Amino acid sequence: MDLPVMPPIKPMLARAVGEIPPGLVYEPKWDGFRALVFRDGDEVEITSRATKSMTRYFPELVADLRASLPERCVLDGEIVVVGSDGLDFEALQQRVHPEASRVARLAAETPVSFVAFDLLSDGDAALLTCPFADRRARLTALLAQVGDRSARIHLTPATDDLAVARAWFDRFEGAGLDGLVAKAPDSRYEPDRRTMFKIKHDRTADCVVAGYRAHKSGVDALGSLLLGLYPDAPADGTPPGGGLAAVGVTSAFPMARRRELVRELADLVIPIEEHPWAPGAAGGTRTPWDAGESRWASGRDPSFVPLRPVLVVEVRYDHMEGLRFRHTTQFVRFRPDREPRGCTFAQLERPARFDLADVLR
Repeated sequence: MDLPVMPPIKPMLARAVGEIPPGLVYEPKWDGFRALVFRDGDEVEITSRATKSMTRYFPELVADLRASLPERCVLDGEIVVVGSDGLDFEALQQRVHPEASRVARLAAETPVSFVAFDLLSDGDAALLTCPFADRRARLTALLAQVGDRSARIHLTPATDDLAVARAWFDRFEGAGLDGLVAKAPDSRYEPDRRTMFKIKHDRTADCVVAGYRAHKSGVDALGSLLLGLYPDAPADGTPPGGGLAAVGVTSAFPMARRRELVRELADLVIPIEEHPWAPGAAGGTRTPWDAGESRWASGRDPSFVPLRPVLVVEVRYDHMEGLRFRHTTQFVRFRPDREPRGCTFAQLERPARFDLADVLR
């Protein structure tokens, strides 16, 4: 492979801001694996945000890229799985597997797509120093050549209309997207620098503190609080069925506070056999033991210190993925005024469904 821009190279990044900034170019924020695609003739390489090769995990995408893209180019984008209800990040996680037989099977069962949003080189021209507006124009022209040859390679929508961007921010979440990315039209491509802006949904929820994991430094410090929510109460007023479901963690505490929390929570520690998440005792309720299904949890000890589920904590989150928080939540405060049984899924916002095909179109 001999391209004007060669691996390893890290993608350009974005920093979080609370409001949509004016005067920029806006794109949907895709919820997948960030990836750089390098093509030089028959050679195709896909690298991750950390510059690791992901090529072997997505053979169906490699074949499509080889058949559809121009002979020599480097693209920045996102690998996603398009499910029946929008983007399916959990299915995407399962695609990263060491067994070749499973890679082949999942390539057929849950094929991925690539959504391109930047162009680092085109032919023999390196474009890192070109303004984003020029790179976007060349990317649009490049992918127009792909046309109907590929159903897996897409150009992300973009607009410089702030009103349209605000509408996208509200509507596209229903297709599984993660907010917006904003870019200056005159900006260069700066690898591994946070020169773009990302705007994500910001919400809070009251959750039950069901346990904690020890900090990596030792058992005298808290690593993360385990959060739970109860099922919604039926409309007829009868008690809700099911138990406390594991929905995520919150973990951003100073070290001194981590040690204080271990001492403060000591009186609430109970045997695991008495806990709602005792192995084998929760029926169909989601528990922390389910984390073993995730490839990101590979090698992680799912055990935790069980607590009587009597404390309530308020956390900030962006969005849900099924029955759990998509990302680690941010601690806001403890809520001694709240009853744990009142912490149900009913408090969570559920965005209106939006057809992902309309986003890609």
